[in-house]
Amino acid sequence: MSRIPLTYSIRNLFTRKLTTALTVMGVALVVFVFSAVLMLAHGLERTLVATGYDDNVLFLRKGSDNELTSGITRDLVNVIAALPHIATSSEGKPLVSPEVVVVINLLKIATSDMGNVTVRGIAPEGIQLRPIVNIHQGRMFKFGSREVIVGHSINTRFVGTQVGQTVKFGGDNWTIVGTFDADGTGFDSEIWGDADQLMQAFNRQGAFSSVIARLTDPLEFEHFKEAVESDQRLETLKPEREKDYYERQSYQMAMFIKILGLFVTIIFSVGAMVGAMITMYAAVANRTTEIGTLRALGFQRRSILTAFLLESLFLSFLGGVIGLFIASWLQFFTISTVNFGTFSELAFGFTLSPVIVRDSLIFSLVMGLLGGFLPALQASRLDILSSLRAA
Repeated sequence: MSRIPLTYSIRNLFTRKLTTALTVMGVALVVFVFSAVLMLAHGLERTLVATGYDDNVLFLRKGSDNELTSGITRDLVNVIAALPHIATSSEGKPLVSPEVVVVINLLKIATSDMGNVTVRGIAPEGIQLRPIVNIHQGRMFKFGSREVIVGHSINTRFVGTQVGQTVKFGGDNWTIVGTFDADGTGFDSEIWGDADQLMQAFNRQGAFSSVIARLTDPLEFEHFKEAVESDQRLETLKPEREKDYYERQSYQMAMFIKILGLFVTIIFSVGAMVGAMITMYAAVANRTTEIGTLRALGFQRRSILTAFLLESLFLSFLGGVIGLFIASWLQFFTISTVNFGTFSELAFGFTLSPVIVRDSLIFSLVMGLLGGFLPALQASRLDILSSLRAA
């Protein structure tokens, strides 16, 4: 007889209901914070990465990390359109969209504070390059006019962004003729209009922010890149996959959220582990005679150690499940933050994934293991005679 039944550890969880409940809720709080941080970072990454397409290539000026600091002249747009591997529309036109990106200030509905909003000017081909974008209300803006459409997140979070209203920027009034839905991607946090009209309004003097081009085959990117690099007219530009561009933008923001959140989580986790340790030390103190009896019956020290460790792991696992369950409800909330690349607001939601579930439960078990090891070790080292005399 060397192993203590698993039911022994489970049964003892319910003999100290108050201390067990407090420990479980402490672990649940830490796991909630831990999983919420991971969900926040994952939601941000998913929003930005999903914004780009594998078969779209984005051109920026060399030395620029984002569209706000880039500048591409109109003559280079024509050179790009004539490159090999560029897809064409049903009308036979190259699927190339020179675009302008500027940032304006609008009043937030919730806080009455000003927030930065990205305004993107596109060419007619720009809509075909983003098939995920659909008009939700109203209609598409007319090219050559001072009309715009607003993303779903902008429409719900900023004052005066409803269909039929006007917003003033670039020294003129722009009429909102529609809202669009971009399936939760970064485009939902933008306002779209005609690139040429925006260039005139902001006096861009013929310099676009970026150029988006569709490849005939995503696998041709390396050959396409070689063609760009061998063309001396394009030596000032750098091409990259649109998806890689948005993934690069998300990296710094996601890392910032993770580091800040995990720092807070570590502080909370220390408290949770101390709570688990106190609970398990109390269990050892209250069951000294019981431990002595188990040893007298022939159970080995490692069996006692294992039984108390399992008890601590059960406590932490239960807390982990509760914390994850509460955190899962965060998926119904959307928040916004400043995009480090454009300094404009970006709306995104908490996103739970199987990896986050796995990591959160492992994290809870690690807390249980660290918090329960010393008490379990003490229990396994109790002397048989001393334990029985304690009765």
